[in-house]
Amino acid sequence: MNRYLLFYKPYNVLCQFTDEGITRPTLKDYIAVPDVYPVGRLDHDSEGLVLLTDDGKLQHQLSHPDFGHPRTYWVQVEREPDAAAIAQLQQGVVIQGYRTRPAQVRLLPEEPDLPPRDPPIRFRKTVPTAWLEVTLTEGRNRQVRRMTAAVGFPTLRLVRVAIAHLRLAGLEPGTWRELTAAEVAQLHQLRRQPTRSPTVNRHRRS
Repeated sequence: MNRYLLFYKPYNVLCQFTDEGITRPTLKDYIAVPDVYPVGRLDHDSEGLVLLTDDGKLQHQLSHPDFGHPRTYWVQVEREPDAAAIAQLQQGVVIQGYRTRPAQVRLLPEEPDLPPRDPPIRFRKTVPTAWLEVTLTEGRNRQVRRMTAAVGFPTLRLVRVAIAHLRLAGLEPGTWRELTAAEVAQLHQLRRQPTRSPTVNRHRRS
């Protein structure tokens, strides 16, 4: 019987189980389940939802860019992006010589209800901040941060709140749960729906 877990990764936790020569906490400090591995990654300075499984076929397929399932992030940025900047993000921006795919991006009307980050973000009275909701169907290395920086609004905090139909709601930082049978069935439907022609595999990170 395969295992499927959802984990709320805290800030500064590495999205791996090995810790040789590493001073930061890793997944093994939170998850005592053998032989499960993350589907994609979150950088140490990102927070939020991580899917883990021992289902190797599912892990490979959902990590492959041909299977562009949506991932949604709440992103705190310096200053408030204007309509032109949001339109740029929606249409795609050039980062490291690559134009990102179109994305769903909207300005959140108020700060989302999230646990405080430890440590908190740097705060400057003279520089306001805003929150964006960004949904991508790709996950290049540090993509969200590079996208917001490219349009002039650096990311201060990044929280992944959804992977396809899976949601962060109900979890606290550092906790995990098993997927329900219905959630697993939806995952297996998702793996059968490639969204683009075959391409070179890349690790998904943000």
